[in-house]
Amino acid sequence: MRAIVVHKFGATPELADMPVPEPGPGEVQVALDAAGVNPFDLKMADGLLEGKMPTDFPMILGVDGAGTVSAVGSGVTSFAVGDKVVGKFLTAPAGHGSWAQYATVPEDATLVKIPDGITTVAAAALPIAGLTAQDLVGAAHIQPGQTVLIVGATGGVGSFLVQLANIAGAHVIATARADATDQVARLGAAETVDYTQARPDPHDPSTQVDSNIVDAVRFTHPDGIDVLFDLVSTAPAFADHATLVRRGGHAYTTVWAADEQALTERGITGGNFESKGRGPELSRLLGRVAAGDVVVPVQMTVPLEAAPAVLGAGSARGKTVLAI
Repeated sequence: MRAIVVHKFGATPELADMPVPEPGPGEVQVALDAAGVNPFDLKMADGLLEGKMPTDFPMILGVDGAGTVSAVGSGVTSFAVGDKVVGKFLTAPAGHGSWAQYATVPEDATLVKIPDGITTVAAAALPIAGLTAQDLVGAAHIQPGQTVLIVGATGGVGSFLVQLANIAGAHVIATARADATDQVARLGAAETVDYTQARPDPHDPSTQVDSNIVDAVRFTHPDGIDVLFDLVSTAPAFADHATLVRRGGHAYTTVWAADEQALTERGITGGNFESKGRGPELSRLLGRVAAGDVVVPVQMTVPLEAAPAVLGAGSARGKTVLAI
């Protein structure tokens, strides 16, 4: 089968011919139609899991995937051949991911059936980004009328987060380039801030940061905001943005940029966030998509062999999906 692999951590991803994996006891084999692309995939290739999880090489990349159950191992009761499914294809040992024509995964992993009316392309865009956004909104306990700032609103997680925060009743402020204002407004942003206007970095006046976020938000919301979701910033920039959060509020980063002790000292909860969402949470999100409450923001669909070219591409607007 065709698959995108790396032969060692840090190697260049490449298209390769790999054996078709057979399902063992309690495992499900999926003939994949589509696979999502996430920043996590590049981190995996670069060695994020080294020393943390056993890994088989050549390592097949990809976590998010959707397709049709093509075989089941002994003892499997939740799935049958022909079921349309979506899930996360990352279990120990790593290296048997979704950027391939076939993948196997334990029945009790994050794998669920796709409701009628949702394509495999849309489903494949959901697991990491959609679950992260849904979990963030849940962690912040957003109340109607609260003000929520989303830094990195046009990416995969951000595009879902704008929608889910709006559904929760928040007044959403989204950061976006000027030409993406309409996009985030359609998703539910009440305000946008163009982050591309440079100003001095308050932590190092000799450098510039591509952000006027703090100045713009403080001008329109002088009393502060309730929740910060920062999906992209470095530690100094996150600390800068967190000054907007009033005492008792929440501030989260998905790129582990928070000094959690400093937040606690200011009476702010949150910090470095990692989604724990699994099958039940993914089914809930799929239900929202099926009902039309959440739009899946697929920016582009490219063939499997194009994966190395799009891996790690910046300035994302929505999700990139591989057509397998």
